[in-house]
Amino acid sequence: MTHLWVRAEQRDNETRVGLTPQGAAKLIAAGLTVTVEDSATRCIPTDRYAQAGATIAPEHSWPDAPDDAVVFGLKELPDDGTALRHRHIMFGHAFKGQPAGQVLLRRFAEGGGTLFDLEYLVDTDGRRVAAFGYWAGYAGAAVALTCWIAQQKGHIAGTVSPSPSASHMLADLQAALVSTGTHRPTALIIGALGRVGTGAADLCNVMGVPTTRWDMAETASGGPFPQVLAHDIFFNCILARPGTPVFVPAGTPHQPRKLTVIGDIACDPDSDFSPIKVYDRTTTWEAPALRVHDAPPLDVTAIDNLPSMLPVESSEDYAEQLLPSLLTLGEMDAGVWARAKDTFDAAQRG
Repeated sequence: MTHLWVRAEQRDNETRVGLTPQGAAKLIAAGLTVTVEDSATRCIPTDRYAQAGATIAPEHSWPDAPDDAVVFGLKELPDDGTALRHRHIMFGHAFKGQPAGQVLLRRFAEGGGTLFDLEYLVDTDGRRVAAFGYWAGYAGAAVALTCWIAQQKGHIAGTVSPSPSASHMLADLQAALVSTGTHRPTALIIGALGRVGTGAADLCNVMGVPTTRWDMAETASGGPFPQVLAHDIFFNCILARPGTPVFVPAGTPHQPRKLTVIGDIACDPDSDFSPIKVYDRTTTWEAPALRVHDAPPLDVTAIDNLPSMLPVESSEDYAEQLLPSLLTLGEMDAGVWARAKDTFDAAQRG
């Protein structure tokens, strides 16, 4: 019998989960064993999983899970160097040459485990079967606007926090925008037709931000793209990969520009293929803006767990998308799981 073990997240500010109690009940009805670790921070209370029929395990007990358990989480495992013997489903960030990803792959090699990276769970057409993209774009646009508002008041954005709902987020952001007067920034979105870009565009639309929306047709020339400099805010909503054009070259801060905020929602600064060349590290909830130039200011915001700012909506949406694939866990040598394992095996071969 297939055993899915849902671990408690161990990263600060991460309260999302990839399986809802309703989803757990469906897996159990389909014959899977479901164990859910207790969690003091998960956005969905543990007792709801117990009511759905899941077995509840102590928080962070997954290293002692049975050998045949498939351990499911979203974000990084503790960076303690231990060998990994289980099959893990998570966002590994390990297949684009990231230094931390190489360390993670070595841990799997040492323990004999396997990484089924959520980013690489794809259908036969190569499209991801589940993604947090929409809510990443939505929340990322909100953070970028927060950075712009702070600039209008002469300072750098301070700590950002999760919202109990999208409506709460919108109300708070609208009040902050009103405090700056009637002026609204202009924005350019790269990847506007994708999930991330759609979320960013929807947030901007509600906030009354005039938005230029670009996708593959507008970027096919490969650059340069002087239009980026003509907008107040630039949103990068496409993943870094070989052949991705550079939208913000290293010399951008010193060029004449209207641009003062970059929202790198795709957030892959340590990838060789990053299209944003003016920064080299992610930002945080405590310090969401990285100032890369002072006069005129240029701030980059690049938070890599943006959907956690709206944990309930993003968890429910993602879990619904992923559930059909989880229902096929008994056949991990075929379909979406086999394709993910092929990606992992190729990375392990070098």
